[in-house]
Amino acid sequence: MPPNEAAEVIVPADDRKTIVVCGLGMVGLYFIEKLVKYDVTHKFRIEVFFAYNRVGLTQFFSHRSEERMLMQPLSWYSENNVIVHISDKAKHIDTAAKIVTSENGLSVSYDECILATGSYPFVPPIPGWNKSGVFVYRTIDDLNTIIAYAANSKRGAVIGGGLLGLEAAKALKDLNLDVTIVEMAPVLMARQLDAEGGRMLQKEIEKLDIKCVLGVPPKEITVDEEGKVNGIRFEDKVIDLDMVIVAAGIRPRDELAKASGISTHARGGVFVDERLQTSDPHVYAIGEVALHAGMIYGLVAPGYDMADVVAANLAKKDSDKRFLGGDLSSKLKLLGVHVASFGDYFAKDDVAMPLVYNDPFGSVYKKYLFSKDGKHLLGGIMVGDTEDYTKLHALLKSKKPLTMPPGELILGVKSGQAPGADDLPDEAQICSCNNVTKGQIRESIKDGDCRSVGQVKSCTKAGTGCGGCMPLVTEIFNAEMKSLGHVVTQHICPHFNFTRSELFQIIKIKKLKNFEETIEKIGNKESSTGCEVCKPMVASIIASLWNEPVLDHWGILDTNDRYLANIQRGGSYSVVPRVPGGEITPEKLITLGQVAKRFGLYTKITGGQRVDLFGAEKHDLPQIWEDLVNGGFESGHAYGKALRTVKSCVGSTWCRYGIGDSVGFAIQLEDRYKGIRAPHKIKGAVSGCIRECAEAQGKDFGLIATDSGFNVYVCGNGGAQPKHGVILAKNASEENAIKYLDRFLMYYIHTADHLTRTARWLEKMDGGIEYLRKVIIDDYLGICKELEEDMARLIYTYQCEWAEVVKNPNRRAMFQQFANSSETTEGIEYITERGQRRPADWPKEFSEEPIKDEINLNPGEKSWIKIARLDHFPENAGQVVKYGDVQIAIYNTHKKTQWFATQNMCPHKRAFVLSQGIVGDENGTIKVSCPMHKKNFALETGECLSGDVNLRLMTFDIKIEDDHIWLHLPSTYELDRLLGTSKWKVTKNGKKQKERIMDRSATNIQMLGTTSSSGCADVSCGDKKLDW
Repeated sequence: MPPNEAAEVIVPADDRKTIVVCGLGMVGLYFIEKLVKYDVTHKFRIEVFFAYNRVGLTQFFSHRSEERMLMQPLSWYSENNVIVHISDKAKHIDTAAKIVTSENGLSVSYDECILATGSYPFVPPIPGWNKSGVFVYRTIDDLNTIIAYAANSKRGAVIGGGLLGLEAAKALKDLNLDVTIVEMAPVLMARQLDAEGGRMLQKEIEKLDIKCVLGVPPKEITVDEEGKVNGIRFEDKVIDLDMVIVAAGIRPRDELAKASGISTHARGGVFVDERLQTSDPHVYAIGEVALHAGMIYGLVAPGYDMADVVAANLAKKDSDKRFLGGDLSSKLKLLGVHVASFGDYFAKDDVAMPLVYNDPFGSVYKKYLFSKDGKHLLGGIMVGDTEDYTKLHALLKSKKPLTMPPGELILGVKSGQAPGADDLPDEAQICSCNNVTKGQIRESIKDGDCRSVGQVKSCTKAGTGCGGCMPLVTEIFNAEMKSLGHVVTQHICPHFNFTRSELFQIIKIKKLKNFEETIEKIGNKESSTGCEVCKPMVASIIASLWNEPVLDHWGILDTNDRYLANIQRGGSYSVVPRVPGGEITPEKLITLGQVAKRFGLYTKITGGQRVDLFGAEKHDLPQIWEDLVNGGFESGHAYGKALRTVKSCVGSTWCRYGIGDSVGFAIQLEDRYKGIRAPHKIKGAVSGCIRECAEAQGKDFGLIATDSGFNVYVCGNGGAQPKHGVILAKNASEENAIKYLDRFLMYYIHTADHLTRTARWLEKMDGGIEYLRKVIIDDYLGICKELEEDMARLIYTYQCEWAEVVKNPNRRAMFQQFANSSETTEGIEYITERGQRRPADWPKEFSEEPIKDEINLNPGEKSWIKIARLDHFPENAGQVVKYGDVQIAIYNTHKKTQWFATQNMCPHKRAFVLSQGIVGDENGTIKVSCPMHKKNFALETGECLSGDVNLRLMTFDIKIEDDHIWLHLPSTYELDRLLGTSKWKVTKNGKKQKERIMDRSATNIQMLGTTSSSGCADVSCGDKKLDW
């Protein structure tokens, strides 16, 4: 119905046409962005009546900011002359007068109107659906209500096992509820997955302690005496619950169209033609509200296509784009499980031939459908591994005949022959989150003056969603830049114009022995301090060449190498002693238990047959190592990019099937290669027979005993991107196996890129394993003697790094917690679980919105405080001091000529660790890189340089006088009130007095920062290059 009262109509004063958009979800915003881009003559003005962003609902549980749901900052809308009426929904469209009226009584005249109102949740007619404790999962109001109700709930169920249902299940899990998914179909994601794929997804979800009830329709939502939900009744059972979310599908939100006399279907949806015009030629419908050719599209990609059609036809002269149907292909991450489907993934047997890969151990399921002759890809389903989705989807859409056997699409191509971005057509969709094609990326580089990957992301939005497409985006960028005649470098960082392998050879030839000498002679600017990328890389190269004590290079080491242990949550460390081959005596087991009891350490058996001791405080590390060294242990190098383990089965020593001494050979290999630094970590294994109990084919090097010797496998790995090893040599004697491994490892150390595992190294190697065999076995390059000599030097100069600290008082002093005090302070509260001590959980909620508060602090109330002697601080690094209950990090650069002081707490996770980070520079700005997640902060201003404006450090004035450090500080009482460790450290209940983080200014201290988090899903944890 039209509004009852006449309202003043907003009519633009200029001659620009007005586009009114009703709804601001993903599709509505995409339309606006496209129209702004196509409107080169600025002939349109845009007004929007705001709805919400459904795709961001799960993330809302983390940031809980309605402004964030706008998806673009408010400044973007003003810069592009887009007027947004927040929290004001369009109520009626007068198509004759061309006026939109809102619920708040606002009337706006339009030239063209766009319906992007989306959909609403379908609620099955289950008895009890309208009782207290039953919710739908759709709007911000829904979410706020769910959050409030969940605070007093322990058990929740989601009715619906599709995309939205699984998102809702994750939301309940994030709210710490026991979760059950109820789905009437026999499998989850029944519209995207077949039975086997659905079972794989179910198995992975159940690993998260989420229960699934499938194929059984609920009969009733039951309630207690107060009318509140207490369960769901099925035919043969009842499950007890405190709340229920219904996410069982959608219905088009077409009430605005109906109220305005625009033609709709009786079961929902606004009728549109191929130009997306409704029954009124000046009103268009896009997204989930549009009914095109009898189809409602519930995925975002078809909505994006619709938006592009309308925007192009409105803004571009002579454009006559048509929407001919949507692609239902999708790639998703649901409850941590990667799922994808593309093309005709339910093609019938009469037209398609399936090819299936089912790995229950690796939790990977793939089913690809091909034409009967095997020449065309028709569709596919992927669960657990969707890495090839983009390329397969592009291949499908190209409709080109296959150039390889169908089996290679599932099993992979040979090393060195992996298809790249050049193989994809321009219409290939690279970013499925934002519907960005290869052609659009190329166009942004050719015509949009994008000269960095970051600019490509900003211009096209590729990679700004889940980020999974970034390797392809980078590959396309590099290829396009080369085609335009621009030099594309693989330089390690701005401080060196070399790749890692080039830097390795230069340091070797020039016999450079430290970072200062290296940057002075071959760096871009000899006065530079380096950065968190090049410093640990140079340290690793120097260690790989000369094998001098790594702690001689204290200031350039990554934090784990600097403290010879792995930093963990809360700033404590884990210690892994070496247990060669996994063989250990009862006496050594007793030693491990005694050390763990003495220092209150959490103990766990690792996957590499070692014992990991968690919760060691930095200042306790030397004494822990002394006890272990006295018990016969050495460093296990679990902290370094070095040999970690050589795993073994018991082989012929005990096993009735064993035909080789796998334990003895594993011990020999581990003792041979221990301590050797490499571009990335190295893992090995030896199996005593073909039964392969040591999993040797999944390691960087692995050996399997045969009747005639050992089969030598290389370049396998587990982890996030598992890779099966390939055979380098068959039936090799122990002597030859060692010779080949010496050469292989040194060739890898010489030539691999920084942080590249052996599997990825081989994948990119021209000629693949055949070429590697020629180099290693046939000495094709004539360098095998040199490789063997380099390896021999490393083997014969080995020394245990822990023992070197234990016997050196000066080294031990470097592990003291505070430079000015012998006191110690824990940075996180510990709890007891299953009989062991562990750190309290990081809080589940993480607000990215700044909490601003002003506390007046008269500068006259500050005074210069003598803190500590100058010689207590290592050169070109950081150290922490204690002032009352406050931890202050003090850093120096340029051989102690420049000094800085900040809070020691990183605001990202409230960890007191910044003094342990690497000090470097970024475009002339001196910075520290947090050792936790590589967030970078400017030491002069405290500003976060990693893109998170909500993170900031408090900084302090510092001076050097009388060989002492002096800081300009308020009283301990005042600073404790703001920055005290006891105030900010994470506790078991996740609370603190008031959540705020400080930043110094001239006359006051501004509270600016974040609160808490359980992970990094919604914010970047630094650069992927730093994935140590």
